[in-house]
Amino acid sequence: MRDWRVKRRERTRQLIELGGLIAKAELIDLTDDDRAVLYGLLIEAATKLKGDNCNQQLLLWRRRGARAFTQNQLAERS
Repeated sequence: MRDWRVKRRERTRQLIELGGLIAKAELIDLTDDDRAVLYGLLIEAATKLKGDNCNQQLLLWRRRGARAFTQNQLAERS
């Protein structure tokens, strides 16, 4: 398969997975599928990551995300 096709498929998969995370966080329902609000949330997160406490913010969000993944996995097993 051509290199550009492989890269396109990888990018498509990444975008689908990222969209799935937005859905998993219930942001679509909580914002009534308002794309401007969702984009604003992402811009706010990017602004925080550009600040002085970037590493601390990443650690906090990583812990929350890992905890949520674990809770979802436990709930799915039940």
